[in-house]
Amino acid sequence: MFPTILFFIFATVLVCAALGVILARNPVHSALLLVLCFFNSAVIWLLLDAEFLGIVLVLVYVGAVMVLFLFVVMMLDINVEEFRRSLAGYWPLAVAVAGFVVFAIINVIVAKHLGGVTYKTAPVLPDNYSNTRVLGTALFTRYAYPAQLAACILLVASIAAIVLTLRTRGGGKPQDIAKQVAVRPKDRVRIVKMTSEKRS
Repeated sequence: MFPTILFFIFATVLVCAALGVILARNPVHSALLLVLCFFNSAVIWLLLDAEFLGIVLVLVYVGAVMVLFLFVVMMLDINVEEFRRSLAGYWPLAVAVAGFVVFAIINVIVAKHLGGVTYKTAPVLPDNYSNTRVLGTALFTRYAYPAQLAACILLVASIAAIVLTLRTRGGGKPQDIAKQVAVRPKDRVRIVKMTSEKRS
């Protein structure tokens, strides 16, 4: 009973935070609300006895991806009003996608209650079973190369985010190392002889 109450509490907060991500006018606020969504999703995973997925959700998405996304949003200095005007023409597509998702969810719920879809019950696991150990063993043996590929993709995304922040700005004075090294002292220092003046 108590886990069910916790599930509904965190699910409600998750839905409200997801609506805040969509409706927030400030992109930084949207990113912070998305972090809250990830935290609530991780708690729900923990309630479902999926500790590994909950920990990975917090460490990878909240600790790395979302922090990176937040820094990119803050450093790019996006013109929110112009960006919102450019997206205004896509609202029919957004409504169509949202309607399809709602239809799919309602279809699954109705099919489940009408008995049209059969679900297999999960097998009873022993007390000393650890899904973290099983997933870790599969990740570093059978799926080692896909995991390395995912790490390379995240590295490329991180480098791309850094490159986006290094955009060209007017009025800057970048260094030219080649010119600095090629400078000769006689080109920079000029000795001028002047006649001394007598005091009156």
